[in-house]
Amino acid sequence: MKLHIVPASTGFTWVKLGVQTFFRQPLAMTGLFFMFMATVSVLSVIPLFGTAISLVLVPAATLGLMAATREASHGRFPMPVTLITAFRAGPARARPMLMLGGMYAAALLLVVAAASLLSGTAAPLELPEGTEATPEMAVQAMLGNLGFWFGLALYLPTIMAFWHAPALVHWHGVSPGKSLFFSLMACWGNRSAMLFYLLGWTGVMMVMALFLGVVGVLLGGGQAMGIVVYPAVLFIASMFHTSIFFTFRDSFVTDADPGLPTQS
Repeated sequence: MKLHIVPASTGFTWVKLGVQTFFRQPLAMTGLFFMFMATVSVLSVIPLFGTAISLVLVPAATLGLMAATREASHGRFPMPVTLITAFRAGPARARPMLMLGGMYAAALLLVVAAASLLSGTAAPLELPEGTEATPEMAVQAMLGNLGFWFGLALYLPTIMAFWHAPALVHWHGVSPGKSLFFSLMACWGNRSAMLFYLLGWTGVMMVMALFLGVVGVLLGGGQAMGIVVYPAVLFIASMFHTSIFFTFRDSFVTDADPGLPTQS
């Protein structure tokens, strides 16, 4: 297995492939993502360890959504059991994925803790008497918070290290520690494509926000917006997770392809 450097414009291709593949099986991809989010939400309310347990399962769920994308890209309907692909191949495959999940939970909790320590030193938002906080004021306070920027600086390399790691562990048998290194190097090597990928999804979200604004006006304002926003956000998030598989597929070249579709 070796790193494959792609042109920057491939980032837009990944966005397009994610959208196209999603619409091949929109109900399945949305349903699987909803199942993932529902499971994480239920686990997170468990006292003491709920949040940590839900974070441990994120890499396995990410792999499940990637496997569902692979099925949909071949014109097949991904069944709900696809979401637990990481645990269907026996303990030998499940154990490294759980180890990776533990590393992910620890890393994310450390990032949040470090950001919170610096956030605690920031001056609280003071409002003139008789005024209420607005979303704009909240955003301004967040952007002026040193803890926010420090947390973001730590989160970016963290997410890069875990981006391709679940697929490397499950489909290529790479150890959890090495998968983090390979994933980080792949994201950095294809940083231009990843930047275009991010810009592409930002554009998709801006178009969706504009569309929702028009729909809200046509249907009667705030109450109508409340009805359509959640399904729209669910669709966008499902499409985004559908596209993750293509970022992995095109970032590595292997001699022994473990059933992955070839690059188009």
